[in-house]
Amino acid sequence: MHLNLLRIYPVKIASVALIAAMLSLVSACGDNVPYKGDFYQEAQQKGYANLSVVYIPAEGFAYIDEEGNLTGVTIDILNEFADFVQASQGIEIRYTFHTDDSFSSFYSDVKNSSGGVFGLGNVTITEDRKKELRFSPPYLTNVAVLITNDSVDEISELSEMAERFAGMSALAFQGTLHQDRLERLRDHYMPEAMMEFATSNAQIIDMVSSRDDLFAYIDIYNYWRAAEEGANLRQHPAADLASERFGIIMPLDNDWGPMLTDFFDQGMGFRTSRTYRDILERHLGPELTEKLEAARESTIGD
Repeated sequence: MHLNLLRIYPVKIASVALIAAMLSLVSACGDNVPYKGDFYQEAQQKGYANLSVVYIPAEGFAYIDEEGNLTGVTIDILNEFADFVQASQGIEIRYTFHTDDSFSSFYSDVKNSSGGVFGLGNVTITEDRKKELRFSPPYLTNVAVLITNDSVDEISELSEMAERFAGMSALAFQGTLHQDRLERLRDHYMPEAMMEFATSNAQIIDMVSSRDDLFAYIDIYNYWRAAEEGANLRQHPAADLASERFGIIMPLDNDWGPMLTDFFDQGMGFRTSRTYRDILERHLGPELTEKLEAARESTIGD
């Protein structure tokens, strides 16, 4: 925090004590910031930047590989960004990574941090969230899929939910947009349905796989991996939603946003590049990459 210089006047001892207490409080508040990182303006002067990256572990996106290295789609994208900044600005980026398993604390900590702090948690870009966070341009177009146990017959349209899902409960990852869309579905088609809550995507998969009385929304890559591993799940394509875009989140005072925009805008656009496609295929596989890229192309111009 920068304090303006004050002109000095004679003051009473009591006033001196009060000022000292206020300065101490300001300093203490600064120390309570969850994470800090160098501002871009500082990095321009120093030639390097120490940036903090907070991430939620997620298979395919931010995970530890067999050799013990942190890798994944979002990690590789940030490394490509570092190379871009080095080449275009001559600034060396040094990342310090911090993990958080809770979406709510992850989101809150990034929001309340300061400076060069990036959050990787597959956070959907929304207008409400833009009021309390900065977002990078989207790095992925997601498909949200409605799932049940595979013993439940597939619905061909949403109006069939009332009959096919009779007696079932909605299962939501609390605090996410999936909860919001489940509540809308329930209120419109099944107002009598109960709502249950899970604390992770893995828990949702486990619960839906083992019970035939639950329906839930989940990101397609989580469903895809679970299905490949033999989970007892059924997707209901009639309820697919391909309008979500994920962005890297930052505290409001982070000034790296324009540089991130330049990175995503380079050439014909980073997300149209072979490098981007290779990153997706390396961590998510070619079939899922094809589905996600089809979702991206279907929403261009929306």
